Amino acid sequence: MQSLENPLDVLAIAPHPDDAEISVGGTLVTCQRQGLLVGVLDLTNGEPTPHGSPEIRARETTAATEILQLAWRQNLGLPNRTLEHTLEARRKLATIFRLTRPRVLLAPYWEDSHPDHVAATSLIEAARFWSKLTRSDMDGEPFHPPQIYYYFSIHLKVHPQPAFVFDISEAIDAKMSAIRCYESQFITGRKQEFPTSLDDIRDRARFWGWSIACKYGEPFASRESIRIGSFASMGQ
Repeated sequence: MQSLENPLDVLAIAPHPDDAEISVGGTLVTCQRQGLLVGVLDLTNGEPTPHGSPEIRARETTAATEILQLAWRQNLGLPNRTLEHTLEARRKLATIFRLTRPRVLLAPYWEDSHPDHVAATSLIEAARFWSKLTRSDMDGEPFHPPQIYYYFSIHLKVHPQPAFVFDISEAIDAKMSAIRCYESQFITGRKQEFPTSLDDIRDRARFWGWSIACKYGEPFASRESIRIGSFASMGQ
C-alpha cells in the first residue's frame, strides 16, 4: 500500500466488519457530507458466524461501504475471535496510520464484554504511538494521529457518560441502510418481531439524540482533554 495522496480526516478502526456501521455509521456519513475524507479499517473479516462466511461478509461490507460513500476502506487481515495485541499487529496498524495520516481516530471503547474489542483498543492506542517513531523500517513517514475518540460497543450493557455526542439526525437512514447490508448478521436466522437488533440500534441512537436535544446521536468518550476555542457554535 502506498501513502494516500490526500490524508484521511477521519479513520474508524473496527474489530469486525459491521462494527463501524453500528457504532459510528451516522458520524461517518455526516463527516463525508461535510466534505471530509473518511475511511474505515476493519481489523478482521468477522468470520465465522452462524449465517455468514468470508465471501458473504465481504459482499455485505462492499454494499455498506457504497452507502457510506467512504473514501477508503481496507481490512488488516487479523484473526477473528482470537484478536491479540501482538507486536506484528501493532506494526501493521502503525504502518496504516503512517500511510493514511488521519487527523481523527475512532476506536472501540476501552471496556467491553467482547475480548476482540478490548484487544482492538489496546492495539490501536499502541499503534498510534508507534506510528510516530523515527529511525524505523516501517513504511511511510512518522506521524502521530492528533485525536482519538472512543465509540461505544453494543456488547456492553452499561453506557458510561460520554465526552460528547455527535448529531447524526440527518444521517440515521443511511446508517440503518448500511447496517441492513449485513443480512447474515441481522436478518438471516434472527427473530423479526419487535424489538429486533436493528430496532435496538436505532433506539439507542434516538436516546443519545434525546440527550443532546436532537433526533439521533452517537456517543464518544475521550481519555484526553478536548480542545474548544469558542462557545459560539456549541449547542447548535
